Amino acid sequence: MNRVIRVAALSFALGLAACGSDQAPVGLTYTLNPATYVAGTAIAPNQAITTGGTPSSFSIIPALPAGLAFSYSTGAITGTPANPAAGALYTVTAGNGGGTTTASVYVAVNQPAAPVIATPPATQVVALDQVVTFSVTATGSGTLTYRWQRDGADVAGATTTSLVTDPVTYLDDDAEFTVTVSDRWGGTVTSAPAKIRLEGFIAGPDMLHARQAHAATRLASGGKVLVTGGFATVILAHADLYDPATGLFVDTGDLVNPRQNHTSSLLPDGRVLLVGGHGGVGGGTPLDTAELFDPVTGTFSSSSPIPMATPRYYHTTTVLADGKVLIAGGLSGAAASSVVDAAEIYDPATHAFLSCGSMGQGRYRHTATLLPGGKVLVTGGYGIGGAALDSAELYDPAAGTFAPTGTMLAARYGQTATLLAADGLVLVAGGFGAGVLDSAELYDPASETFSSTGSLVVGRYFQTATALPGGKVLFAGGLAATEDLSSAELYDPVLGAFTATGPMESGRYLDTATLLESGEVLVTGGWSMNDFGLIGTELFSGAP
Repeated sequence: MNRVIRVAALSFALGLAACGSDQAPVGLTYTLNPATYVAGTAIAPNQAITTGGTPSSFSIIPALPAGLAFSYSTGAITGTPANPAAGALYTVTAGNGGGTTTASVYVAVNQPAAPVIATPPATQVVALDQVVTFSVTATGSGTLTYRWQRDGADVAGATTTSLVTDPVTYLDDDAEFTVTVSDRWGGTVTSAPAKIRLEGFIAGPDMLHARQAHAATRLASGGKVLVTGGFATVILAHADLYDPATGLFVDTGDLVNPRQNHTSSLLPDGRVLLVGGHGGVGGGTPLDTAELFDPVTGTFSSSSPIPMATPRYYHTTTVLADGKVLIAGGLSGAAASSVVDAAEIYDPATHAFLSCGSMGQGRYRHTATLLPGGKVLVTGGYGIGGAALDSAELYDPAAGTFAPTGTMLAARYGQTATLLAADGLVLVAGGFGAGVLDSAELYDPASETFSSTGSLVVGRYFQTATALPGGKVLFAGGLAATEDLSSAELYDPVLGAFTATGPMESGRYLDTATLLESGEVLVTGGWSMNDFGLIGTELFSGAP
């Protein structure tokens, strides 16, 4: 809080001094302007007492507060007041040789405004062993006398308005500190806590229902995450809603049909489309149904009275530029011979499923990625007979057809394909082919070719891959042979390289990873070797 001591305006008339001299100043008027002095601030321009006559000398009793000086020849007050004063009466005497006149004036010094932290120390996410600094600036008066403290201990920068805290290498997660700025007159301000979070995962809230082979979609409004279906001991109809504002999950009703291995897609109008999957008694029935979640009512309803052309699971869905949804591939039965090459389109305007031809190759456990130009890149997967595929194809919404594109460098299924925002390339990584793969490759839509890039730190399949706001891609979990993975790594598109980052607390696959509006990644559920369905979640924060 800024504390102000008012200073009376020093404008007064002095009468004739009773000294009997005709040389005494008559009707002298003294003006001290302005009448406010601020500690720590120099007086400018020069402040003088003026008179209505021509006095030849001045005097003032007692001495002014420290830092101010009175000119006995001009009546000027100059300097920089150093300390606040309660204020005192001073007697000014003006003379012109033959006479004098006096007046009592009240002079005080304002205490400067308390400092304000203009740039607070910001929370930072740092990599393991990274050296990090926090820049802090403050404003107010008396800036040359600021004292800086971090958690009560003095730090360098006591004479400046900005402070860079001591560089520190952080090895522990969740370190927290505050910065306090104070001046010599008692004005003080303390920042909100700044948090240092180690790059990596921390435990998130438990879901209401354990699950794996489920789906998760971030809603358009409010950044909430809808988690649907999946499997624990039975196929689930339950849906949980994660609210980042509260950090908690709430129940949001049941699906029309229990389902696992389905897909979940955000439509342009804010609703969420759930397609296909496994259902039925015992979980062995491929579904030809779909349903819609309405975030306004928080309820699920059948998306169409007309079923899909083909029941399917392990398929892909892709929301096209015009808002329609491409549904491609998958399995239509329990046997590997039931591989689907057919594709269909869901039209939100008519709630109808329409056939849109077939892929050149039936496939499941493949990927489908919307490219910047509007086409959809389909890569790899299992083909008929259970062989991993190295083929890729493009779906052209304008023509409604699939066409082959470049061949991948490795056959793979259970891989991930992630669009890199900076250059429009698609990063295809991991999967299973000739064993568990650590290789990665880049698809260039301009040349329709694949080229090699760096290798994963750990070979993995059925992992998650999430494009982060800064351009990197987070890979987490998955399987390595018969081991579920808790490890995670980051792909840097500038360097074309993968580096390890902080691991998850639980090994998991068949889980989901959803980018939140905050830039964090929410990982939910999944399957571990010790649990058919995990209830726990984790949150990842990464350094930019």
